[in-house]
Amino acid sequence: MTDKNSIDIEYPEGLPIVEHRQQIIEAIRNHRVVIVAGETGSGKTTQLPKMCMEAGRGLKKKIGCTQPRRIAAISVAERVAEELGGQADLVGYKIRFQDRTGKNTRIKFMTDGILLAEAQGDRELSAYDTIIIDEAHERSLNIDFLLGMLKRLLDRRHDLKVIITSATIDTEKFAASFNRAPIIEVSGRSFPVEVRYLPLDPEEEEEGEQTYVNQAVQAVLELRRHDRHGDILVFMPTERDIRETVETIESSLRQVGPAGSAPLVLPLYGRLSPADQRKIFRPAGSQKIVVATNVAETSITVPGIRYVVDTGLARLATYNVRARTSKLPIVPISRAGCEQRKGRCGRVGPGICVRLYGEDDYNNRPEYTLPEILRSNLAEVILRMIYLKLGEPTKFPFVDPPSGRAIQDGYALLAELGALTDDRRLTGKGRLMARLPLDPRIARMIIEARDHNALREVAVIAAALSIQDPRVRPADKEKEADAAHARFTKVDSDFLFFLKLWDAYHDSFDKLQSLSRMRKFCKSHYLSFQRMREWRDIHEQITSILKEEDGYTINTQPAAVADIHRAILSGNLRNIALKKEKNIYQGAGGRQVMVFPGSALFNKSGSWIMAAEIVETSRLYARTVATIEPEWIEPLAGSLCRISYSEPHWEKGRGQVVGFAKVTLFGLVIVARRKVNYATVKPEEARQIFIQSALVEGEIKGNYGFLEKNNDLLERLQSMEDRVRKRDVMVDDYTLAQFYEERVKPGICDQRSLNRWLKELGSDSILCMTERDILKELPEEKTLEQYPLTVMAGEFEVPLSYRFAPGEEDDGVTAHIPISLLPHLRLEFFEWLVPGLLTEKIVFLLKGLPKALRKQLIPLAQTAAEIVGDLRPYHGSLYRALEQIILDAYRVRILASQWPVGDLPPHLKFRFRLIDHQGKVLEQTRDFNLLRKVGGAGGGVGMDQGSLAALKEKWEQANIRPEQFSQIEERLPVTGHAGDLQGFVYPGLAMDEKGGVSRKLYTDRAQGRRNTRQALLSLYLAEFSKQVKAVRKDIAIPRSHWALYEGIGSHEQVNADIFALVMGEVFAVGEGALPSEAEFAERVALVRKQGLYQMCRALYELVVQVLQERRHCLDLISKFAGLSKTGKDPANRFGEYRSQVNLIVPHDFLLNFSTKQLRALPRYLKALAIRIERAHVAPAKDQAKAQQVTVHEQRFAQAAQIANPPSELLALLGQYREMIEEFKVSLFAQELGTAFSVSAKRLDEKWREVEGFC
Repeated sequence: MTDKNSIDIEYPEGLPIVEHRQQIIEAIRNHRVVIVAGETGSGKTTQLPKMCMEAGRGLKKKIGCTQPRRIAAISVAERVAEELGGQADLVGYKIRFQDRTGKNTRIKFMTDGILLAEAQGDRELSAYDTIIIDEAHERSLNIDFLLGMLKRLLDRRHDLKVIITSATIDTEKFAASFNRAPIIEVSGRSFPVEVRYLPLDPEEEEEGEQTYVNQAVQAVLELRRHDRHGDILVFMPTERDIRETVETIESSLRQVGPAGSAPLVLPLYGRLSPADQRKIFRPAGSQKIVVATNVAETSITVPGIRYVVDTGLARLATYNVRARTSKLPIVPISRAGCEQRKGRCGRVGPGICVRLYGEDDYNNRPEYTLPEILRSNLAEVILRMIYLKLGEPTKFPFVDPPSGRAIQDGYALLAELGALTDDRRLTGKGRLMARLPLDPRIARMIIEARDHNALREVAVIAAALSIQDPRVRPADKEKEADAAHARFTKVDSDFLFFLKLWDAYHDSFDKLQSLSRMRKFCKSHYLSFQRMREWRDIHEQITSILKEEDGYTINTQPAAVADIHRAILSGNLRNIALKKEKNIYQGAGGRQVMVFPGSALFNKSGSWIMAAEIVETSRLYARTVATIEPEWIEPLAGSLCRISYSEPHWEKGRGQVVGFAKVTLFGLVIVARRKVNYATVKPEEARQIFIQSALVEGEIKGNYGFLEKNNDLLERLQSMEDRVRKRDVMVDDYTLAQFYEERVKPGICDQRSLNRWLKELGSDSILCMTERDILKELPEEKTLEQYPLTVMAGEFEVPLSYRFAPGEEDDGVTAHIPISLLPHLRLEFFEWLVPGLLTEKIVFLLKGLPKALRKQLIPLAQTAAEIVGDLRPYHGSLYRALEQIILDAYRVRILASQWPVGDLPPHLKFRFRLIDHQGKVLEQTRDFNLLRKVGGAGGGVGMDQGSLAALKEKWEQANIRPEQFSQIEERLPVTGHAGDLQGFVYPGLAMDEKGGVSRKLYTDRAQGRRNTRQALLSLYLAEFSKQVKAVRKDIAIPRSHWALYEGIGSHEQVNADIFALVMGEVFAVGEGALPSEAEFAERVALVRKQGLYQMCRALYELVVQVLQERRHCLDLISKFAGLSKTGKDPANRFGEYRSQVNLIVPHDFLLNFSTKQLRALPRYLKALAIRIERAHVAPAKDQAKAQQVTVHEQRFAQAAQIANPPSELLALLGQYREMIEEFKVSLFAQELGTAFSVSAKRLDEKWREVEGFC
């Protein structure tokens, strides 16, 4: 090295530190550690290394000087070399992947990261005799780590000198940390600085009307109004703010006009290209306005600054240990930072510092910025400390020791990545991760890539993730830059962007083979040449380290995209997220994150994503993302996953107890329901479920003799319990389970192990139950008789089954009804239920009566018991019987509508199961009417088809004559194979295609009677064939009399209906009953005697009379409706009269009315005509009488809506209808007389009878 005596060291005039030169040199010579607290602009960074040489340092070893930023290391080295003039080769610098030192270098500037890296290879730092830690106030991780290492190293190397410099530093804390080292304070400025406070208006800022960018621009313009020569330095927190500020200043200056020389507006931030950075230091012919981040606060001294505009803000990286997220919020800087910025002006003359915040705001800020070690993820620090064997972080001499929680978080992350064993020793993966020049998470990706044969691709991506984004977006060429980058961003993953860019870059590099051409390539593609070189250098380091490791062979064939992402996922497990909505995801720990808008996957991401980082700025963003498949996660996460099990249950098909596993990772469900063998998780619980479900409940495949015997015994006893609705006959399920628990070998919890055990035993007798094992008390035989297994419904036996399961659909008594029996059964029969439940049902019915009635029957239980003794079960309707008994015994009249039938609990109503002839269930319901709808009329579908066919073969006959009518019964029984009665068939007649008459058997009685009527009439008419044609012509209404049948039907239809009516009445075929031979002959003789023509003519004239009276009524209605004046008569009166006409003579009366009914119609119509005439004179009187009828008309209409009414109800309704018409005659035309006595009271009594069936 050059001898110190040959060095000519000169110091610039005017630098405050020069005045302390001798004091500093003496301190260096006399103390091992010296702390220099020099304000900004004091010259400490450039002059201290020269003072160290003057103090005799750097003779045999180097003077190392660290800088927190590469830009500072380069610029300071160049400045010191320039000051040394011809001895410039004594100064060099080294930054990441760029070494500018030589054999003569005595002063070596470097980033603090470089010195840390050198310490890994040389723990003694033997190449240096002096270490200067500059800008220690920044308290970065590297600085704190270096200070701790140097403190330990000082104990081993007594020749080592350490100088700690800072602009603003907590000197007492550093002095205490280094054994009360001496502190030399150096003034930093020669001229006074005026501080002006210009705070933003909070309300305007909140509403967006004022921003710190706009305020800063206004401050700059105000300063220029007074001085257009002094340079201005503006501090902004982000690059975006810098670009916006530069654009706004330039725009504002253009509006002001060309007066004077235009200032040079320059941005300054860390990612700026070196060429643009150098513009800051070059002399300019006009005023310079520099807009910078806090890189200009201490690291870089911008010359010539007279004015500072300070927003008081900076983007500060912090790590949230609890949430495990990185934040880059814009926050107010500390008072020390504010003073640093203020110190940038006033060095060349009096200065002005404009602060865009209030003085109170300044005074309330913390004194110093929180050290990075207290706001960072410590995983990489801990990994490096373990690898370098520096001991526990808790014992390392940090100036500000990190919190125990932060240290634990660092250990936890390393454990998640597989870098540490349980006792916190490095695993094989951990040692490789420590060797790689990468964040542990990124290093983990490299290790995983080996298993997926994707080392080539992942090494490229990993190297890219460890540098700043190589893309450059100049403020004035953002669109061009985006267009150039778009070539590489058309991929389905932000990670693949780096791979695509890398391949394009190296394809060009291989072709161009020239650095100058590569610079042009980078420039044309808006890429940072420096960062691209850095990327290549890191990649070379990674690959060179991997070559030294066994099994890490770089793949030559392209890896699958899925394999690449699986490897990347291994380092980003905490950065997975599940989609909630477009671009919004649920991240680990319940965090909500958003895909960064600059991502290639913005608006295109899948259900699951991973991110290289989760960063909080204005909100929590996922940056550098890729879509992933959830099934990749669990194999990589391993023990980090939390598994919970639910819904254990027996699966008969699998023969084992299974459950569902829910797998979560950091609060995210990655597997919602995975079926697992529950015995492997909780064997004891699985055994209990196995015994209960497979053995007690019998849900097990295969034939097991002990189960069949046990089930037969259990079913017999349980059926008794179901019948008597008590659970006291046999033991409960718990006792049954205990029976098996005591006998089944321990450890058996599935079908396979049961089979193996039974095979070993050779017999299953040990598992067979006896009555003694399970019986508690048998019910008495007399009690069981109250719950019969069958009931007789007339001639038919209906099977019953019982279930005691309140709340279940089949609770209570079920009647199993073959569809063939359905037409023969009536609802009234099933109202009686079974004897064992009848008393309970009656008590319930009595309790539901209106209070006025119920009070007269108290005590209800005693009343019900007395009533049951008087009942004749299964005879008629239960409700009619109850009404009669209560009326007779208690003088209490109960209407049918007052019974709470709809409120009956299910077990007090029969449940019906309709079954076809094959045993298939057609319907299950407690609504008998619904059963009829489903089953129809039966139609014989449930009958034994063989028996039915045999009957038809025996009795059905073609071309039958009347003399053969008496050979067959009115109905024939159909029996099944077991001799059980399945129903009846009904003999009848039918017309064949040739006009002949056949005897047929009908399963539907009504259809048989309809067909028989037609066939009988055909036989009767055949006896009078010569007369029928003339009669037909003579009993037809001429077409000219169309007014008679208007509104009833067509001319042809009306005459056809008249003929059918007349002939049906003459020959008495209306019932459709099959007459005997004698009855047929008697009817023929009667008609011959009385004369067919005469009998038909009399009936025809009756029909014509009805039609004439109908026409007369309609004409009257039209006449008086025309005479009526609006407002005098009720608007709907004439519409009501027309309705009455249609009610008396419906359009189908010819098909459905008997002769008796026809004879009454003319009187009813005459009464209506009289009413119409009298109402014209006294309409109010008519309305008063009509109101007496209305209630009965409404009742009839209501009852007529009942579906499938029983025959009894139809008969009662017919009587009620006739009484209503007679009542109207008595009210409106009393002079015509009534067929029988009728009154409103008698109508009410008849209605009560009708109600009994409603």
